[in-house]
Amino acid sequence: MRDVRFLVRVERISFSTPPALLKRFDESLRMLGYEDRSKALQVAMSNFVTEYAWRKEGGKPGAGAILLTYNHESHGVQDALTEIQHRFRSVVNSTTHIHLDESRCLEIISVKGKIERIQALAKLIMKKRGVTQLKLSTVTM
Repeated sequence: MRDVRFLVRVERISFSTPPALLKRFDESLRMLGYEDRSKALQVAMSNFVTEYAWRKEGGKPGAGAILLTYNHESHGVQDALTEIQHRFRSVVNSTTHIHLDESRCLEIISVKGKIERIQALAKLIMKKRGVTQLKLSTVTM
């Protein structure tokens, strides 16, 4: 059987980067077991395109996760997060709650639906008092 990897056309590119960033990139490559920069850059570019696809494909369906940390001692934050998720139940599939320490919690919200609706959910959560970090990761379907 023929190896199809050699049938795909590739483009050569060149770019400039600060030496310190390249050094950190190369260290990450070694740590992750990549044998060359090309494959790692292809993966990074693919992740970048996927991460920001919602900007042009907001009406398309997607799936992903919203990871957020918050201080549960902040007045009303848990109730507010629950209320928001109920308002967005068309895209919220499930939520996992993890206690990080005495005052901080991590929630992972599994989402599926229109990317623009998922983005609206993340923006609303991000604005809530007590939320300290939020990361949205989506893929288009």
